[in-house]
Amino acid sequence: QARRRMSRTASSGKAKVCYFYDSDIGNYYYGQGHPMKPHRIRMAHNLLLNYGLYKKMEIYRPSPATFEELRKFHSEDYMQFLRTISPDNMGDYTKQMQRFNVGEDCPVFDGLYQFCQASSGGSIGGAVKLNKGAADIAINWSGGLHHAKKSEASGFCYSNDIVLGILELLKHHKRVLYIDIDIHHGDGVEEAFYTTDRVLTVSFHKFGEYFPGTGDVKDVGANQGKYYSVNFPLKDGMDDASYESIFKPVVGKIMEIYRPGAIVLQCGADSLCGDRLGCFNLSIKGHAECVRFVLQQKLPTLILGGGGYTIRNVSRCWTYETAVVLGDEISDDLPYNDYYEYYGPDYKLHYQPSTMENLNIPENLEKIKAKVFEHLRQVQPAPNVQMHQPPPAAKEEDDDDIDEPERRISQRAADTMVEHPADFGMGV
Repeated sequence: QARRRMSRTASSGKAKVCYFYDSDIGNYYYGQGHPMKPHRIRMAHNLLLNYGLYKKMEIYRPSPATFEELRKFHSEDYMQFLRTISPDNMGDYTKQMQRFNVGEDCPVFDGLYQFCQASSGGSIGGAVKLNKGAADIAINWSGGLHHAKKSEASGFCYSNDIVLGILELLKHHKRVLYIDIDIHHGDGVEEAFYTTDRVLTVSFHKFGEYFPGTGDVKDVGANQGKYYSVNFPLKDGMDDASYESIFKPVVGKIMEIYRPGAIVLQCGADSLCGDRLGCFNLSIKGHAECVRFVLQQKLPTLILGGGGYTIRNVSRCWTYETAVVLGDEISDDLPYNDYYEYYGPDYKLHYQPSTMENLNIPENLEKIKAKVFEHLRQVQPAPNVQMHQPPPAAKEEDDDDIDEPERRISQRAADTMVEHPADFGMGV
């Protein structure tokens, strides 16, 4: 069996999609003036509910990741610290806050540990669904927090849900491909798998005097993992045509050589035009073209969120990408929703990129692509890992038991949510 294909639903031939959402996620608040706003995930959820997209996928509330699950990647003392720290007691933990890089970019806020549990729980839960063959594609827009390290917070990220999701997928797959289209380098994920050939990481990102400062084309992995880290450094003004000209050939070549069993795609929306912290010029359709191309590979796929700081555009983007996953055409006219006023004055789904200059000239992109291809030629075709009895999956509740934390939200309940959004914890 060279490649495990997706188990498409017999009736329609369409992929089976599951979607993880915790209705408390939008209540977590990093603090006044902080660019990271979990509220954007609630906005995206409310928008896709009002487009009717919930009818075409199974919606689950994730089980919170347990301390033991978080420990599969993170150090015990770091997780213990996140579990203990709060705005009320942080005065007693000054030394540990410095040690774990918590305080400025990564502030202490109410419910911080629960936020980590919810975000990571969705990515682990999605991976479990894919491993069981219960879904072909799993979506967790509250995931994608790619900067978190084993023992420290970084770049607004505390627990690395992506690494935890990939570790779960590795229980069933010899090789997993990780793709990152956030404007920032996916450093935490790259670092976690830098010395193994069982995960190939590829990141397309702004490079040069830009956070986190890593991700040079020359950084290719080490030891067993040499050439299994792929980096495509970019400059300001990256537009749809330029992005497509590199993304499709690079990912296509990786698929051909590496032949992964599953894919994880981080869809950071700070690579969109007009982002508060970003400097690229992608349209929503250009960003979503990456999602479309990944889905054409027809492998079990975990789709995650990430950065994105102009929140009305983040919710637009992830709603549209949910529709792309579902193979659904949705109107450019936004349906009325709880956050309708955010989308004025046009109230449209799509918006025009700017006229900013694209500093990525075709010749330079070609040169970098040639270097990347040269590195990929060093990759051994499809490393052969002996897979014995797969390890037990992360715990998963019985979906039919309404008392369990991870549960299918029924069609009827979802319908009532659209009519009465407040019942779903949708109030601002």
